[in-house]
Amino acid sequence: MYFLLFYQPPRTCEDYWSEWKHCKGIRNLFHNYYTYGEAPSCEQWKIDYGNCRKWEKSKSPDAKESLCKSERVRILEKQKYDPVWQLRKSPPRDWYLPLGQDKPK
Repeated sequence: MYFLLFYQPPRTCEDYWSEWKHCKGIRNLFHNYYTYGEAPSCEQWKIDYGNCRKWEKSKSPDAKESLCKSERVRILEKQKYDPVWQLRKSPPRDWYLPLGQDKPK
């Protein structure tokens, strides 16, 4: 909801363009195909770039809402996954000992 208060895009339009160019790059295409077995979908970056330019040029409320909605979806997608490891609250009791010295032989 806080995106609606801004009078400028959440990112610069050049950021959307560079993300699209990176997504379409041969290195990224190869990486995604090798990792996931399919090419990445880069269309949303291009749509966001077009909406950003439209917003900057004509202050279109539809472009603004579409861009903000896309950013919200992107943020929610990032927050969907839990971290791999549990974060510690404090270091282990024997953190200062040299490695392998705590085990009796």
